[in-house]
Amino acid sequence: FGRQNRLPGTCEQVQYILRDESIHMNFGIELINAIREENPGVWDNEFEKEMIEFIKTAVSLEHNYAQECLPSGVLGLNTNLLKEYVQYIADRRFERLRMPKQYNSSNPFPWMSEVIDLKKEKNFFETRVTEYQTGGALEW
Repeated sequence: FGRQNRLPGTCEQVQYILRDESIHMNFGIELINAIREENPGVWDNEFEKEMIEFIKTAVSLEHNYAQECLPSGVLGLNTNLLKEYVQYIADRRFERLRMPKQYNSSNPFPWMSEVIDLKKEKNFFETRVTEYQTGGALEW
């Protein structure tokens, strides 16, 4: 909707939620990588295989969710595209965690990168709503 300039307030709220979730994810990844560097004996092949299986399980759960949400799809969005996107994102997480990619999927939604990677400099709570303003002022 945001790319079509529809529901701008809702889209902006989702962008702020996405930004916050991305901050949490980045913190978690940095923390895991720091622990890995400071304690190299903890991250052995067996542990890495276990981590890969955890992420693969999450991907499988996301696949099931996509199937339940969009069993027959809608224009421009279907279960297979969502599954490929989830695998693409999982591969990005594997790389950031210094583990090998597992899916080698490409991004079926390149426009999502524009939305996700966009840095906003304004504060949601300081934004004025302009859609309902008129040229006149109320008089008492």
